[in-house]
Amino acid sequence: MNQQAEKPRMPDEVGVPDPFPYMHPVMKANYGNWDWHDRPRPGVLHHVSKSGDEIWTVRAGTQRQMDVFTIRKLCDIGDQFAEGHVRFTTRSNIEYMVSKEEMVQPLIDELQANGFPVGGTGASVSMISHTQGWLHCDIPGTDASGVVKSLMDVLYDEFVQEKMPNRVRITTSCCQINCGGQGDIAVNVQYTKPPRINHDLVANVCERPAVVARCPVAAIRPAMVNGKPSLEVDEKKCVACGACYPPCPPMQINGKEETRIAIWVGGKHSNARSKPTFHKLAVANLPNNPPHWPEVAAIVRKIVSTYKKDAKHWERMGEWIERIGWSRFFEKTGMAFTKHHLDTWTGARKTMNMSAHVHF
Repeated sequence: MNQQAEKPRMPDEVGVPDPFPYMHPVMKANYGNWDWHDRPRPGVLHHVSKSGDEIWTVRAGTQRQMDVFTIRKLCDIGDQFAEGHVRFTTRSNIEYMVSKEEMVQPLIDELQANGFPVGGTGASVSMISHTQGWLHCDIPGTDASGVVKSLMDVLYDEFVQEKMPNRVRITTSCCQINCGGQGDIAVNVQYTKPPRINHDLVANVCERPAVVARCPVAAIRPAMVNGKPSLEVDEKKCVACGACYPPCPPMQINGKEETRIAIWVGGKHSNARSKPTFHKLAVANLPNNPPHWPEVAAIVRKIVSTYKKDAKHWERMGEWIERIGWSRFFEKTGMAFTKHHLDTWTGARKTMNMSAHVHF
């Protein structure tokens, strides 16, 4: 009989990692003791503690998925120009911390010389928060990373300067159900047709009860097809969300005609000045057109430029739209109002009550 260990094995990962071993000494010494901060220029933050200590943070735009060469280059820059301390933001920017003001400009010059733009602070278009895309996601409808590259190519000037009415947060998602978040502009996959079922594979690949339970509108039920256990979809109920595809890949939802892209606007997590809001549909049924997604980039650029021209100082995207009204938003941006903009959710009482998940 094995004796129980005196000390139980500690798990490798529990919650947020301890930040202190990696923290800049000035930040560690003044943790929770900061007095004020400002932005000397786009891409640079300056914090002053109550003890008088100062630290400058330089933010540079980087891609979310990086090769080893790029990571080593960024680390070399940190060792040579930034006292060896870096951190990544949730939007995949890299930030370097330095304790001397005279180190800021040489660091900026080195980053820019190596192709890393400095910016993304204050009233700018920050780096786009995005999901994995084709490289890593198991159910991608599009390549979120590729969409981000295409968008930031046309929004580069708004990243390196602070000339927007307020900050602009953009998100992308490569499917309809798993990732993404509220943003001033959200670029999301839109499925237009129910899944195509490969009945020969369902019994061997899918746990059918789990797939049935996964559907939010109870549109999937077990079936026998050609003598084999399978599934069938009630297309009158199906909302083409793609929730069935992750647990059952033979229910293929992606395709050249079925997978489109929609753009949503007006979402906000912050409660500053106005309450947090959900984004709402602006444009639907855009082509999923890699590798540059020109139709998506053109619409996003049009929305950003109209917002920049018409919004008042400090207005977020959703606050601007609420002030001018949705009719004028579509007029000013030159976009069409279509049937896809009609909110039919309140009419789903009968359909939703058929599900085991939602009752009212």
